[in-house]
Amino acid sequence: MDDPSIPLPLLDFSLGAPTFEWPLPPWAHRGSMEPLPEEGVDAAVACRIETLTGVVVEGAMVAFDAEARCVRFRSAVGGEAVALPFPNFRRLTLTTLWSHAKPAPNAPVERVPLATQERDYWIELPTGGHLAGRTLGHKTTELGLFLYTPNKEGGAVERVFVPHQVCASVVFGKSIEEAAAERWIATPEALVAAADAQRHVRIRSLGDVLVELGFVSHGVIEVMLQHQGADREAPLGEMLVDAGYLDRADLQTALGHKMGYPMVDLARFPIDPTAARRLSHRSMVEHRALPLMQQGGRLFVAVDELTAIPPLRSLQALSGVEIVPVLTPRSRLTIELAALPQRLGLDVWASNVPQRK
Repeated sequence: MDDPSIPLPLLDFSLGAPTFEWPLPPWAHRGSMEPLPEEGVDAAVACRIETLTGVVVEGAMVAFDAEARCVRFRSAVGGEAVALPFPNFRRLTLTTLWSHAKPAPNAPVERVPLATQERDYWIELPTGGHLAGRTLGHKTTELGLFLYTPNKEGGAVERVFVPHQVCASVVFGKSIEEAAAERWIATPEALVAAADAQRHVRIRSLGDVLVELGFVSHGVIEVMLQHQGADREAPLGEMLVDAGYLDRADLQTALGHKMGYPMVDLARFPIDPTAARRLSHRSMVEHRALPLMQQGGRLFVAVDELTAIPPLRSLQALSGVEIVPVLTPRSRLTIELAALPQRLGLDVWASNVPQRK
C-alpha cells in the first residue's frame, strides 16, 4: 500500500468497480489495525461465499461493488470472475486475517480487553434457517451487516458481510464483559451475603475466575493452556501477562477473588458517605482502600490487590471497627478515589496542613 496510515486497503481490484473501503469496527480507530498486504497480482482477497441454499464456496473476492450492490468472485478452481448480486448470497467472509496493531513496548494493557467484547449473533433468514457466529462488534449500513469474527487467540479478525436482504431479524447476545458484570456485586445486600459466604467458597481454577470476571475469553484461556503444556510449570497468570492479554493488577485482583474475596463493581455500588468518612482521604490514597458501607461493627473496604489486605489492620485501629476487605479492579478504584472528595465535599488538604494553635 502507498499510505501505511490506512488500516485497510482500498478494495479497488482493477475491474472497473468503484473503490470500497471496508468499515472499521466500532472498537477500532485509524492506526489501531495493521494494514492488510495486497494479495496476488490482481490484489484478490481470499474469501468464502455461502449461497442462499447454504453451500460454501472457497475462492477470492476481486471487487466489492457497493454502487452495483454486488461482489466479483472467482472460485478457487480458477476461471473468470463473476458478479454476484447481494441478494444472491447470504454471507461473505474474507479469510485473510486482519490483525490488531502491536502496542508499543511497555505500553499498558487496555483496561477493557478486546476479547471480552466478543458476543454471539443470530440472524434469521427470510426463507427459513439462520446464520450464527461470534463477532467483535458490528456495523449496520444500507448495504447490510458488517461483522468481525475473532480468531481463537483474539489477535485478529475475519471480515464478514451479510446483505440486508437476507436479514429477517438479527439478535446479539451479551458480551463476556456484560455477562461478567452481572456476577459482580453491586448492592449492599449482596456484599453482606458474599462476605458471610466467603469462608465456604470453593477454590476454583484461575482460568474460570478470569473468564467470570470478564478479563479474558474462553478462547484465550484454551490457547494459553495449550502453550502451557502438560507439566503446567509456567503459571497461567504470568503467561497471560507476558502475552499482553492481562494487566498484572487485574491478575492480582483475580487471584484474590479465586481465594473467595468478594468482587465489587464500584461503577454501580452505592458508596455510603458515612462509611467513606470513617477514613481520611489521605489514608484512603495511601492504603489504596475505599470504605463502602458499614454493617454493625463491620466496615467493608474495597482494595485492588491481595498485598493491600495486611495493612488494613492499621486502618482497623484507626476506624475502631472490624475491617472486611473486598476487591475491585485497580483502574476503577483509582477513579473513585479521585472523585470521592468532590462527591462527599471532603477537604483533601485538611490532613496535610498544620492547624493553628
